[in-house]
Amino acid sequence: MNLPHPQARLVVAGDPAGLTGDDLVSHIARTAEALARLRPGPLFCGMRNNLTSVLRYLAAWQSGRPIALLDPDLPAGALADLAGRFRPAALLGFTYAADGSPPARRDAPGPHPDLAVLLATSGSTGNPKLVRLSRQAVLANAAAIATALSINPGEIAPTSLPLHYSYGLSVLNSHLAAGATVVLTEAGLLERSFWTHLDAHGCTSLAAVPYQYEMLRRLRYDRSQHPAIATLTQAGGRLSPELVAEFAGQADRFFVMYGQTEATARIAVLPPDRLADKPGSVGTAVPGGRLAIVDGEVVYYGPNVMMGYAETAADLVRGDDLGGVLRTGDLGWLDSEGFLYITGRLKRIAKIFGVRVNLDDVERLLRGSGPVAATSGDDRVTVWAEGQDAAGCAGLARRLGAELRVHWSGFDVRGIDRLPLLATGKIDYRALESHT
Repeated sequence: MNLPHPQARLVVAGDPAGLTGDDLVSHIARTAEALARLRPGPLFCGMRNNLTSVLRYLAAWQSGRPIALLDPDLPAGALADLAGRFRPAALLGFTYAADGSPPARRDAPGPHPDLAVLLATSGSTGNPKLVRLSRQAVLANAAAIATALSINPGEIAPTSLPLHYSYGLSVLNSHLAAGATVVLTEAGLLERSFWTHLDAHGCTSLAAVPYQYEMLRRLRYDRSQHPAIATLTQAGGRLSPELVAEFAGQADRFFVMYGQTEATARIAVLPPDRLADKPGSVGTAVPGGRLAIVDGEVVYYGPNVMMGYAETAADLVRGDDLGGVLRTGDLGWLDSEGFLYITGRLKRIAKIFGVRVNLDDVERLLRGSGPVAATSGDDRVTVWAEGQDAAGCAGLARRLGAELRVHWSGFDVRGIDRLPLLATGKIDYRALESHT
């Protein structure tokens, strides 16, 4: 499988032509020539949903040069810390850095020849580790997703998620590998131009995380207004059964998926025809992968597992540390047909007065009361509840105490105007923890 496939097409939103075939190859080659003039070493790319970023990514791929795809709006301090630890050959496309090579530093050993892509761990802020992905892992997962979702050259997908996020990148990779079309737009789902371009280019699918589906419900998404959209996909966290049912009725095909950046992107997919009889499941392992439960933890085996983490430039020299085995850190179980059900996180456990409390259970219990997030403290759980006043917060604390059989004073429920979110649409728990 090639990346991109000879039939693959990149379209800038609003431009009817797009790049495909020899034209796309030529643009990638010219970008590769520009990258070749930079000193050796990995590249840092502020990865926007635009043509310049995608061409840099594909040019680095074609050149066999590792590239870190990072949030282009990283704070200056965070970017400086990453650059200091990893000594990239160049910083490209960042808000707080001019394109080009950073100040010269002592030579670092060359990265491992299998290393292709570096992504920040999901939800990382401050001092993130990078996930080391091999060329084999990227290609294997792109092929598996294309197979599981039946992506063919006629499919057209918009960039509805950040391309520095593994889910967003997987949409790009799987469509380019299958010879399909990707429409590049930096507009968000709340912007009118996103929908104008989605319809104008005849987009056939839409990928979103749970928070985006909540927004789509508020926007009163109606498939009759976007008739070309036949496929909806969801990953990035648990989507409520009510929203699964609602949006399954708004598409010919609705895929629930489960994955991690450490597995390049997707680990499991629930086919649309099993939504009704497998409620709550995230599906079976993607083609080429296998799932097991070891001491309650979900363990994934497959060619798309990362090589390992990296905290400094020295780690980029290492080969494959994991051998295709990923301990996900998620708790779950498999039914008799191999369908996976996620029940929580190993590290999402707190103690209140000596009693173990699962923070995911806390959030599930209160989901009907509006958006909430739970974080742990010293012998207490802090619950952040959108739009709740003092009386509402007290009521939620007492409800939790009764449901979980722990004295209500162990729950510090605080009202908040809006939960902080990462660029991926997931709750920024670290930001919340900094206020406890």
